[in-house]
Amino acid sequence: MNNKKIDNTKINNNSYQFNAIATIKSPYQEKFAIPRQPGLVSAAKGQIILQGKANNNELLRGIEQFSHLWLIFVFHGTLAQGWKPLVRPPRLGGNEKMGVLATRSTFRPNPIGMSVVKLDKITPNKQQIILHISGLDLLNGTPILDIKPYIPYSDALTTAQAGFAQQAPQTLLSVEFSTLAIKQLAELKQQHPELKLLIEQVLVQDPRPAYKQEKVDDKVYGMTLYDLNIQWQMQSLTQVKVINIESCN
Repeated sequence: MNNKKIDNTKINNNSYQFNAIATIKSPYQEKFAIPRQPGLVSAAKGQIILQGKANNNELLRGIEQFSHLWLIFVFHGTLAQGWKPLVRPPRLGGNEKMGVLATRSTFRPNPIGMSVVKLDKITPNKQQIILHISGLDLLNGTPILDIKPYIPYSDALTTAQAGFAQQAPQTLLSVEFSTLAIKQLAELKQQHPELKLLIEQVLVQDPRPAYKQEKVDDKVYGMTLYDLNIQWQMQSLTQVKVINIESCN
């Protein structure tokens, strides 16, 4: 038996460099309004744009057999803000601190995330391979480090304990649209056929900061989806109204 001790200090001081194999094209142009977990907004559709040596059909041989994929990615949108050992999880109302490694906070020692998305189809062009996905919770331009198939028998552990996040978040809000917003949706129907559903699925999650949830305020909020600024306002504890939809350009 080899009883030689491992030099943990040396291992912990190692650094590793990774190159992105793809980038994400997503309707989410800013962190605000991105759902806190994947799969909550099925109308959120995006694309995985393979790049460099990974833009090769051979890397994807057989991937069409899987309905869902794991994406390993970089939290590039919050990278510059660094990290702290304690964070305030939204599921706890933003009031209680937990260790960052006991949460899915974006502010991590290494800004790496993982997300499950639905694989809708593949466009295997010779010049550019694109994976079309849905249910994503990723910022536009997110760098992808790796893609792995989701395997239900090992990845879906129904008896697992998840602490303060054991149950799915409740969707308590209903969404209505102003007369102006309904007209604007009609004008955008051809360009964004599922825009209304996307807005509804995002807003029922109440994307406001955790400390404001279950409270009514009269602030007019804005969120950017695609190239559009969607303005909305709380009407009551259970209802939100979309006021205006306008181009960001």
